[in-house]
Amino acid sequence: MREEHDVIVIGVGGMGSAVLFHLAGRGLRAVGIEQHEIGHDLGSSSSPSRGFRKASFAHPIYVQLATRAQSLWRELETASSESLLRFTSGIFAAPPDHPAILGMIDCARRHDLPHEILDARQLKDRFPVFRPPPDYVAIIEHEAGVLLADKCNAAHVRGALQRGATIRPCERVTSIEPAKSFVVVRTGVAEYRAQRVVVTAGPWLPALLAEGAGALSGFHAPLRVERQVELWFSPDDRAAFDADRLPLFHFGLRDHRRSYYGIPQIDGGGVKVCRHYGGATVQADTVDRVVSKADEEDVRGFLREYIPGADGRLLHAKVCMNTNTPDLHFVIAAHSDDQRIIVAGGFSGHGFKYAPVIGEIAADLASGAKPAHAIDLFSPLRFLQ
Repeated sequence: MREEHDVIVIGVGGMGSAVLFHLAGRGLRAVGIEQHEIGHDLGSSSSPSRGFRKASFAHPIYVQLATRAQSLWRELETASSESLLRFTSGIFAAPPDHPAILGMIDCARRHDLPHEILDARQLKDRFPVFRPPPDYVAIIEHEAGVLLADKCNAAHVRGALQRGATIRPCERVTSIEPAKSFVVVRTGVAEYRAQRVVVTAGPWLPALLAEGAGALSGFHAPLRVERQVELWFSPDDRAAFDADRLPLFHFGLRDHRRSYYGIPQIDGGGVKVCRHYGGATVQADTVDRVVSKADEEDVRGFLREYIPGADGRLLHAKVCMNTNTPDLHFVIAAHSDDQRIIVAGGFSGHGFKYAPVIGEIAADLASGAKPAHAIDLFSPLRFLQ
């Protein structure tokens, strides 16, 4: 079977579904190829909830991207008649010399983001469930909250289909080959031809790059896939951990190498708490998906010290994956050898909140338009310098 389209999107997760949505909205004939069922939970973007914030210690462009993403999430809510982004405010707490807390405070001040600075006693008085060490400081960002990630992905998929996109689930890409007037993508089922290809394969991207995959040969991006564990706990005082009373939270630890974040209860689903970074390096097809006692104990150790009221019965746990670059910035670029191939990946554990604007940027690149945002920071050429 052979199909012809304007653009092929490889991978229809959080990013790929957003790319499809924006491509179809421009009237382009777009097809998304997904190796699993649509809405699967095997990759990086499936979860009932993900955090949203604007302040970033990484680079000023993330404030711009988050601001645009917020507008696009609201537009998607209107188009889908779904509630997707819920503001709860967000807390980042850490020792006063922690690079992340210094960067977050500087970012909030530079970009005039609504925020407050609290010392440890003020933080505990405001939110009694927290037990910060006495020297900790915290920033409360008021325009932060929770994205209902699974609903976000489903809304992008439905919207893309309504706008005329095609989606082919359960087809694994076996090759991407350039031809004179089009690019050929083959799966075990069909052959697809298009003027442009956007690769949003998440944790499967490193394997595609390593295998060469034809047209991807020569696209050098040092990506590392990291095993991550999400856990949901039933707190002692459930009402105290509800999203109406508790913000999104993130604690940086004193050693500057470990941090943990959490999302308050949404619709009674328990408190989500995860370690941020520090997981084992894995391959997407062979990652250990069993949540171990050691995985659980690592998070419980943090809870016992900093948020003891959340150290309750484990309700649910699952393994996901982050695809990290060495500098934790994204990779979004057309292939330097073939501008028809666009790669978006390496979202390094903080990318989901930006999904709609990443979709917009990738759609710009795939339609020959100049992105509204400067994306030089995300060029893979930085790794060759």
